[in-house]
Amino acid sequence: VQLQASGGGSVQAGDSLRLSCVVSRRTLSGYTITWFRQALGKEREFVACLFRSGSSTTYADPVKGRFTISKENAKNTVYLRLNDLKPEDTAVYYCADSARVIMSTRRSQLFYDVWSQETQVTVSS
Repeated sequence: VQLQASGGGSVQAGDSLRLSCVVSRRTLSGYTITWFRQALGKEREFVACLFRSGSSTTYADPVKGRFTISKENAKNTVYLRLNDLKPEDTAVYYCADSARVIMSTRRSQLFYDVWSQETQVTVSS
């Protein structure tokens, strides 16, 4: 299984982007797909989660109300819509998936098995 992340770019504060995570597996069913990010000099952090193929969604507090995670089953793709971007959203973004994540562990990168390459998001003020 491979995950392919794309859609990053350099934008101004207040702009929007849509990140895509294409999963090479035949189905998204039963898997949790999550976006993480890592800013320069900081640890990787949880951003948003689509738990067990969409049974629920979870967002980190800094992005709540601005970012939206969604999926398109026909394309085996999970999206992360980034609205009202801020300079502090600047980071490399990754998607990851897991079949063994449970609700209590969904924010922890330790429970994710497959990771995409990074896609860079740069927001200038």
